[in-house]
Amino acid sequence: MRNQLLSIVLSASSLVTFAGSLNDTIPLHEVQFIQPGKTNIELIPLNSMRITAEQINRSTETSLLPVLVNKVPGLFVTERGMAGYGVSGGSAGTINIRGVGQGNKVLFMINGLPNWAGIYGHSLADTYTTTEVDHLEVVRGPSSLLYGSNAMGGSVNIITRDQDRNGFQGRARMMWGTHATQRYGISLGYRHNKFQATAGAQYDRSKNNRPGSNFWLANEVAQIRYNASKNWNAGANINLTQSLARNPGATNEPLLSMWTHFFRGTAALYANNVYDRLRGGVQMYYSWGQHWVDDGYAPDAEPSDYIFRLSDFNRGFTAYETLNPWTGSDLSLGFDYKQYGGHAWNDLDEGGREEIIDRKETEVAGYLMLQQQLCEMMSVNAGVRLEHNTQFGNEWVPQAGFILHPVLNNTVKFSFSKGYRAPNLRELYLYRPANPNLNPEYMYNYDVEIRQRLLDGHLDMGLSLFFIDGKDMIQTSMVDGRPLNGNTGSFINKGVEFDATYIINRQWNANANYSYLHTSKPLLAAPRNKFNAEVNYNPGQFEFTAEVQSIWGLYTNVTSGTKNDYTLLNLRAAYNVDIAGICDAKIFVKGDNLTNKHYEINEGFPMPGATVMAGFEVKF
Repeated sequence: MRNQLLSIVLSASSLVTFAGSLNDTIPLHEVQFIQPGKTNIELIPLNSMRITAEQINRSTETSLLPVLVNKVPGLFVTERGMAGYGVSGGSAGTINIRGVGQGNKVLFMINGLPNWAGIYGHSLADTYTTTEVDHLEVVRGPSSLLYGSNAMGGSVNIITRDQDRNGFQGRARMMWGTHATQRYGISLGYRHNKFQATAGAQYDRSKNNRPGSNFWLANEVAQIRYNASKNWNAGANINLTQSLARNPGATNEPLLSMWTHFFRGTAALYANNVYDRLRGGVQMYYSWGQHWVDDGYAPDAEPSDYIFRLSDFNRGFTAYETLNPWTGSDLSLGFDYKQYGGHAWNDLDEGGREEIIDRKETEVAGYLMLQQQLCEMMSVNAGVRLEHNTQFGNEWVPQAGFILHPVLNNTVKFSFSKGYRAPNLRELYLYRPANPNLNPEYMYNYDVEIRQRLLDGHLDMGLSLFFIDGKDMIQTSMVDGRPLNGNTGSFINKGVEFDATYIINRQWNANANYSYLHTSKPLLAAPRNKFNAEVNYNPGQFEFTAEVQSIWGLYTNVTSGTKNDYTLLNLRAAYNVDIAGICDAKIFVKGDNLTNKHYEINEGFPMPGATVMAGFEVKF
C-alpha cells in the first residue's frame, strides 16, 4: 500500500514540477461535448466527458477500452492477457462505471445507436476498435432517460469520423511486438461536395502471454453520407467484426480445446434535420451475431461432445426532435422501439441438436425533457421517460438537475437520475439459475460536479461526488438445493472523482485523474482506488509520453476476499516526418508495464509482464 501511495505522490509531484518550470503557455482549447441527435447535451447536468481523436491516436491502441480506462475516472474494464477479451467462459471485458456495470448496465453505442448481444444483453468488448473513430462521449451515471434499460450505470457513445475536405484521405498503420503480436489497420475516405464515403479495416493477432491463448480479430467498417441541403443530411453505415480466441483456462483450473469464434455486425440508416428552432432525426438499426463455442475440458476429463451455437439480433427505430419554443429553452421529445432476442442450441457430435432457447422481447418508449436557461448564471433540466416492456409492463424513468456558473470559468452541476434495467434473456431463460419471474433492477443516482478553469484557461480541473442507491438487483442464490436468479440484492455505492488537464505550453501538457469508490458489499471489477497520470512532451517532430496507472483494492475473488494492487509504468515515443509534401508518416514505439509487475485482473489469468510494440503510420 505504501508503494502505491508513493508512486501516486511522485507522479503528482512530477506534474507540478513540469508546470512550475515552464512559463511559455498557450490557451486550453474549448472542448465541446457533441451528442448526435437526441438533445443539446451542454444543457444537461450529467457528469460527462469527451475523449478526442488526438487522445485515441496518441495511445496507439487498437481497442478503445484501454483508452477509456486511462482517461475516465471511475471506469474500469477487466482484462485477461496481452490481446483479446473473449466471450463465454473465462472471458474478460466486464465494464463498470462507479461499480455499476456487470451484466449489461453500461450501454455502448455507435453514433447514438445501441450495440449489444440480443440474448446475453451485454456489450461485446472485442468489437469496440479504434477503426474510423473520431471521438468518444462518456456519461458517468444513469443515461436511462435518453436510452432506456441498458444505460443504467452509464453510457459510452462511439462517434465515427467524417471527411473534412474534398478529395481522397487515407491512413495505414502497422505494429509488431511482444508475444508475436501484430496489428494492422487501413482506412480510405472520399468527399465530393455534398457526398462522402469512408471504409476501413483492422486486423490484430497475438500468441498472447500464456501458451494456448492465441487470438485474432478482424474488423471492417464503411459509411456514406449525403448532405442534401443545409438543413438535411442522410447516411448509412455498417460495422463487422470476426474473432477467434483460445482459452487455456485459469492457472488452477486448466482447460484443453476451449475456443470461441464469433461474427458480429451492425448496420444503420439515418436522416437528420437542423433548423434555427428545430433539430432532430430518425434512425433505424439492426445488429446481429453468430457464435461458436467449444467449452473445452479438464485434462483428466473427456472432451465435450457438442459445439455451442448462438444466433442473436437487436433491431430498432428511434425518432427525436428538439424544439426551441422560446428564448433559452430546449424541449426534446423522442420515441424508441427495439426488439431483441435470438436462438441458442448445442450442435451434437453424434448429429442433431439440443435446443436451449429461442426467444425475443420488445420495448417501446417515449420521453420528454425540458431544458431552460433562467439567467446567465443558471439553467435547469427535467425530463421523464415511459418505458414499456412486453414482459415487465411500464416503468417511469425521471431525471432532474441544474447547472450554475457562480463565478467566472466555474461550473457547478447537480443531478438526480433514475437508472433502470430489464432482465436479459440469459437471466430469464438460459442456464440452470434462470428465473422467468424476475423483475427489473433500478437505482437512484445523486451527483454533484464542480469544474474550474484557471490560469487563463490553461488549467481545467473537475471534482465529482456521487451517491448511488440500487434496488432489486438480480443475484444468484441457492433455493431448495439449486441455484436460482432472484431480485434479492441491494447496494449503496458512493465516492469521489477528480480530473485535471494542464496545457503548460506548446511542448508540454499533463493530465491526471483519480477515483475513490466505497461499496456496501465487495464487487468484482470495481477497484476502491484508481489513479492515472500522463505527461506529454512534443519537441518539434518528436512526441514523448510517460504514463503511470495505479489500482488498489481490486477484488478478483469476492468469496475468498482476494484483492490485487498494482502500479504500471508505460512509455511511448514517436517521430513525425513529412514525406515530400505527399503524406505524413509517424514511427513509434511503446512499452507497457515496464517495471514487469506481476498481477491479475481476472483471477487465474496472469497479465503480461513488460511488453513492447513498435510500428509506423502513414496519412495522406
